[in-house]
Amino acid sequence: MIKSFEELQSLSKDGLQAYAASATALTKGFHAMAQDAAEFSRKSFETTTAAVEHTAAAKSIESAVEVQQRYAKEAYDAFVGQMSKFGELYLATAREAYKPLEVSFQAFGATTAKQ
Repeated sequence: MIKSFEELQSLSKDGLQAYAASATALTKGFHAMAQDAAEFSRKSFETTTAAVEHTAAAKSIESAVEVQQRYAKEAYDAFVGQMSKFGELYLATAREAYKPLEVSFQAFGATTAKQ
């Protein structure tokens, strides 16, 4: 049990600081993800444009099909790699956002266990 108003006030202050630190970590993580998504989209657009140009310039149906097959494989590989990277970014963001809250929860548990 919390013994005094000062202890309650301190716990509340620590909790708010932990929440603010967690929100800051989430914001930074989401910003990094948004930048990464924008960069992937830009590269994807450039790759697609180049593939369309190469397909249009192909001298035969066979070479056009080869260009499309190569593009499809490269696009798939890039997409799978990007999704893996997004997964890592989400996980890192979640870990960073949870750290301040974890410390706050442990401090709260230690304070209430004393009583």
